[in-house]
Amino acid sequence: MQSMTGCGAGTVQRGGWEVTAELKSVNHRFLDISMRLPRNISFLEQTVREEISSILKRGHTDAFITVRNLEGSAAEISVDRELARKYTEAGTALSDDLRAVNDLTVSRIMSLEGVVTVQEAKMDQEMIIKLCSEAVRAALSQLVSMREREGEHLRDDLRFHLDKSAALREKILTRAPGVVSDYREKLETRLKNIIAEGVDPARLAQEVALMADRCAIDEELSRLESHIGEMRRYLDAKGEIGKKMDFLIQEMNRETNTIGSKAQDAEIAKYVVDLKSEIEKMREQIQNVE
Repeated sequence: MQSMTGCGAGTVQRGGWEVTAELKSVNHRFLDISMRLPRNISFLEQTVREEISSILKRGHTDAFITVRNLEGSAAEISVDRELARKYTEAGTALSDDLRAVNDLTVSRIMSLEGVVTVQEAKMDQEMIIKLCSEAVRAALSQLVSMREREGEHLRDDLRFHLDKSAALREKILTRAPGVVSDYREKLETRLKNIIAEGVDPARLAQEVALMADRCAIDEELSRLESHIGEMRRYLDAKGEIGKKMDFLIQEMNRETNTIGSKAQDAEIAKYVVDLKSEIEKMREQIQNVE
């Protein structure tokens, strides 16, 4: 079992270049990959997506990629001197017209649009792609290890709540036969008060049978036991099991609601409330299972 929460980083250096990949994931219904790459390395986006999707199946994942030239910047800087001269002449003329101080400096002129052009160093895209793949795989290794550790904590917590749910189911199972017996006694007392000459055994048996049929929860308890057993099997399963567990927890909640509505017993109602509380705690945890 894996959590969908984790982070990891990987760095690879070769051929005078360094590529660093940082990944962070949180829970999400599907695999959702988000990244913002500088324009000069936008060609890496497909590589990053393929590497991540080959390992992760669910979760929102943010990817940050940086590429650095270890041999120093090989970028070329060119200055448009003619444009700089025109900016200077225009500034001087405006200063004279307004009789204001001309505060143009070389650094300010260089910051004006179009004066300075930076040509980035050419990259060997094929090599950078390979370095990026290695860096992302290293980051994924760390991220998956963290997700597995978080998954162990989730497993322990879910097992704890499953044990409590199973115990509550046993209490309901033990109490269920007494519901019909209690109803029979109450019905018999009520009928004795109404009919002075006594109670018709056949009528009493019929009423009790109808009540027993309406409040029978054997099937629901049986299905609930099956769901708990299936959930225990999922705890030790691998791969993408979060969606299956989410569906199963909905079924457990549905059976519990049916038990509460059919039993018509104060003691069972109390157990149902406690059971729904345990199921809700599991539901919240399952939202973070891959």
